[in-house]
Amino acid sequence: MATAKHYFDDPNKAVLLGLRGVTLTNPSLLFDEKNKIIYRHPSSIASPKNVSVICGGGSGHEPGFSAFVGQGALTACVAGTIFASPSAQQVQACLSQRLPAETEGVVVVVTNYTGDVLNFGMGIEKARAMGKKIEMVVVADDVGVGKAKGGKVGRRGLSGTALVVKICGALAEAGASANDCAKVGRLVVDNLVSVGASLSRVHVPGKSLEEAKYEEERLGPGLVEIGMGIHNEPGCEKVKTDLPGLVKIMLAQLLDQNDKDRAYVKIEKGDDTVLLINNFGGTSNLELSGAVTEIVNQLDRYYGLHPRRIISGTFFGSLNGPGFIISVLKLADTGLGSGRSILELLDAPAEATGWSASVRPETWERKYGQIEPTDEEGRNDQVSSNLKLDPSMLKSSLRSGLDKLISCEAEVTRYDSIVGDGDCGVGLKRGAEGIIRYLEEDDVTADALSSLSAIANIVESTMDGTSGALYAIFLNALAANIRKQDSANPTDLTPSMWANALGESLQALGVYTPALPGDRTLLDALVPFVETLKATGNTKQAAEAAKRGADNTKGMKASLGRSVYVGGEGHKEVPDPGAYGLSQFLMGLAEAL
Repeated sequence: MATAKHYFDDPNKAVLLGLRGVTLTNPSLLFDEKNKIIYRHPSSIASPKNVSVICGGGSGHEPGFSAFVGQGALTACVAGTIFASPSAQQVQACLSQRLPAETEGVVVVVTNYTGDVLNFGMGIEKARAMGKKIEMVVVADDVGVGKAKGGKVGRRGLSGTALVVKICGALAEAGASANDCAKVGRLVVDNLVSVGASLSRVHVPGKSLEEAKYEEERLGPGLVEIGMGIHNEPGCEKVKTDLPGLVKIMLAQLLDQNDKDRAYVKIEKGDDTVLLINNFGGTSNLELSGAVTEIVNQLDRYYGLHPRRIISGTFFGSLNGPGFIISVLKLADTGLGSGRSILELLDAPAEATGWSASVRPETWERKYGQIEPTDEEGRNDQVSSNLKLDPSMLKSSLRSGLDKLISCEAEVTRYDSIVGDGDCGVGLKRGAEGIIRYLEEDDVTADALSSLSAIANIVESTMDGTSGALYAIFLNALAANIRKQDSANPTDLTPSMWANALGESLQALGVYTPALPGDRTLLDALVPFVETLKATGNTKQAAEAAKRGADNTKGMKASLGRSVYVGGEGHKEVPDPGAYGLSQFLMGLAEAL
């Protein structure tokens, strides 16, 4: 049963105090509370020109990855709320404020979840625009979701991320380039497989007791769920078996080359490997150690594998989940010579509490000076252009669309509760209310670029999750493409200019998401709107095309987003929540024009 008893009823307080605690167990670390960043004290970095390695994601996965910050591992970590990606603003703050100014490059390690990839991607692109050299390594090591079901989403990121972080951090500490660090990180991902199993989903602090009761009924006594994700995503199957039987199934999913749906990495008898057994957080040390014995025995008996290193503990948790994850890494040649093999990089010392035997006595004795907190909020450069629009028309049309969007929040939430996690409507409403506040401040000018940039910043700061990241990326790209059409003299922004900029912004969005019409996402409404507007110049016809696109998602099976893992038949009953909400906004917008 998922326990509903916690020491903290307030999840936000738990996150902040938990992050603060990381700095108390390693005095060489600092905490940026505003942005939820753990980072190294400047005086603890002996070679500030070395490549910086950062990672991050939702909280609840401790010690991943705040406790991996330290010499020989991460330079910094960005944390979100429980099971939610940090925002792009947090990522940008880390990249611009919390790394050594002299660093000659940054490697960003991200787990393959849509929100993480989008928010880190947006932060990276903003930092690149400021001239920073950044490489991103996306970790996708899960085999619980096979190739057919994973589709465009691909493999999820699991505890193998700890190995990627350790190896990249050690290589950066050795003075390697950002390109080499990223290349080796991707090599590790390409040779890495993981699968998890748990006796129950976890109960998040602050959630209702009913969720725990439901879980007891969903996964009753004697059942274990294989392929369980780290965010409470359901697994691929429920089985009633003992530990040897469970391990046999898990190892088959990892290593059976006859299972074409899961044979992601070819690992054969006698290959050099590293074995990582990761605790979800709630499995006793006694049982985890017993599982290690069973796993190693079966690797020898059935696969002829004798791992060069066996690492066991809690590295990438899921709150107090009563489960574990098996990761197998096939050792491959990095091509970087002596001292920089994968095994040597794993063995290299690391002064990070999330990695065993990490902090040296000398570090405890050393006194660190205080660093005054800095607040660089409001540094966004003012943007302006000669492209003009009617401020009153902008206000009235946007207000019409935003009011319509807010009025359908309950309906969007109901749809998302059926096919997702139920937060889409609230997120859209929060963004809409933020824009309305801006419109009511009466400082909306005739400068199209200035107004659009302000709205993009509002969306970025008020909307979280996947949809918030998608809208923020799209609007920032739209502002950039509007800027391209600027002229030396005041010029009215025409529908064709809007259409061209919107079309180019769709292409920019495609860099960060493989979503296309037919994947049951907000693009099922956005793409028809843009294409129709570009073809006809008629906003009403474009809005009607968006509505048809959203309506057509009813019955459409999701190819992307968390709905992929939800399962069930809910998609047959309701349209995609994001596409529906967007279509309602566009219909309201068109009604006022």
